[in-house]
Amino acid sequence: MIKVIIVGVDGKMGRSIYAALNNDEEISIVGATELPGHQFVGKDLGEVMGFERSCVDVSDDIYTVTGDSDIIVDFTAPESTMSNAEYASKKNKSIIIGTTGFSADQKSTLNKILESVPSVIAPNMSIGVNLLFELSKNVSKILGDEFDVEIVEAHHRNKVDSPSGTALGLAEAVAEGLEVNLKENAVFERHGNIGKRKDNEIGIQTIRGGDVVGDHTVMFLGNGERIELTHKALNRDNFSKGVLRAVKWLPGKSPGIYSMKDVLGF
Repeated sequence: MIKVIIVGVDGKMGRSIYAALNNDEEISIVGATELPGHQFVGKDLGEVMGFERSCVDVSDDIYTVTGDSDIIVDFTAPESTMSNAEYASKKNKSIIIGTTGFSADQKSTLNKILESVPSVIAPNMSIGVNLLFELSKNVSKILGDEFDVEIVEAHHRNKVDSPSGTALGLAEAVAEGLEVNLKENAVFERHGNIGKRKDNEIGIQTIRGGDVVGDHTVMFLGNGERIELTHKALNRDNFSKGVLRAVKWLPGKSPGIYSMKDVLGF
């Protein structure tokens, strides 16, 4: 039995992850956390999530709930995830991270913190999106600089970070396929008299509104033809299915940071 802790269990992803893991016979949810003062703290996890009583209370302190756990699942915010990753490293717990919006310094620190424990970090754990990462890299490699690349992403009006971690992941995949430096070629907005498009430019455009779960399109624009690769998430269940696969894949792995590419065997 794989024993799991869910951090931020009342978030949109937290709820979806709980539903996915709770229905699997190989997994036991042995703890969950929420912010201090949250209405769920101190209450039975199963009951507040709309399931049968679980005899596991929601806590506001990760240090009080993870003693008997194998894996921590964290889809929260950068500051919270950094703290939880440090805890995982100190207590030798595996961790799965789907949080986005990290700064460059936070990413660097996170990589150092998690060198000693098995972990999976992915901006998007959807199986379809991770296939899109691979397709985008391979198509970029084949087409080269004969096609211009634009990435368009749309999310709900409450999403905080921009562009999405998935869009950045797609841009990194494209840059890898083109064998160029993303930092030197990414363009995040255009306004005014900007002049003609530069060679190897990778455009990343953001849309925010409504309740869009997540739409991502990679456009390869050539002369006389256009190729578009698109993934549309209609709900969060597809992300949770990826988390479920990661939870089952991670036990027994050597310390180090893995991606969904590793989990899915790409």
